[in-house]
Amino acid sequence: MKNKNQRWLSYQKEIADDHYYFARSCIRQNFFPASETIFLKILREELGKDIFDDPEQTTCTGIAYHSGIIPLETTMTVVARQFALMTRAGHENFVCSCVTSFGIYIEVLELWKHFPEQEKKTREALLKSTGLDFKIPVNLVHTSDIIYKFRDQIAAKASLKLVNCTGGNPLKIVDHVGCHYAKIFPDKGIGGAEYPYVLAGLIDAWGGEQVDYPERRHCCGFGFRQYLIKENRGYSVTNSKFKFESMAPYHPDLIIANCPGCTFFLDRWQYVISEMENKTYDSEGYGIPVLTYEEVAGLVLGYDPWDLGLQLHQVDVEPLLIKLGVIYSQEGKYKGMNGEELGKPAKPQFLKTH
Repeated sequence: MKNKNQRWLSYQKEIADDHYYFARSCIRQNFFPASETIFLKILREELGKDIFDDPEQTTCTGIAYHSGIIPLETTMTVVARQFALMTRAGHENFVCSCVTSFGIYIEVLELWKHFPEQEKKTREALLKSTGLDFKIPVNLVHTSDIIYKFRDQIAAKASLKLVNCTGGNPLKIVDHVGCHYAKIFPDKGIGGAEYPYVLAGLIDAWGGEQVDYPERRHCCGFGFRQYLIKENRGYSVTNSKFKFESMAPYHPDLIIANCPGCTFFLDRWQYVISEMENKTYDSEGYGIPVLTYEEVAGLVLGYDPWDLGLQLHQVDVEPLLIKLGVIYSQEGKYKGMNGEELGKPAKPQFLKTH
């Protein structure tokens, strides 16, 4: 048992306790705009942590870099500027919201470690272009790492568990960990590539049941070039379908993901497949809800589902809310922050919605 525990310790990572510099995701703010707001709310109001949300930050260039549009030298300089903003703000713990960004930051730091002349060139380029300098972050983690670190504290404040309110059985939950979190640099993710636990740990702590299935670690299919080039999108939807077909026999109630692209495509492709093939991967015809880890944390903490932005998901979340026993306003589903009706989206032809 001692050797087993020691091996598991090698899959862990250091996550700072407080005082974070927050780097937002460019696509998360468009796909699921409430998620990052909820993350900040949980850290500040529920956990009492200090986190700086800098309005001067920019994209990390990740999608453009991985699509072959922006060269590595430019990406390194942009990353250096992000670190310079952190340094200027007086922080040393860097937390990023996107797993693509997480992979970019780790890749740049690893490159500089092995090729210090590249770091020197980047510092010179940053100084010449912005007049800034930077310190290397003492601690660099993903936002899902932070929620994982404080999962027990969140559970202690929770108003509900991830269980079916009618029978008391744990909800069956699929965890999907982004490739750029666990697979590029496995030692930087909790559990590595073989046993990623960053989301499974939330399921366990909040009362759900993990769903293990053959393609649990298969890519969602986003892949940047597979989607950005229209003619390649069949590769993307096929990868997601491969996962859905594999998980369907286990009847999951929910998919939880930590990558904005994964969350988006596992949600949206279910609509696409339903339109193409007149099928869904649940027994009722609604599809399998796909939520971010912050959205799940917000539900557990009793936040209003529409304040969490759950109405922006393609797969209807109301069947999930009913299972959890969440009390919500049907009338408030499509109202803006000012209380005005925003208009209801057109209903899909096959995928059921409330």
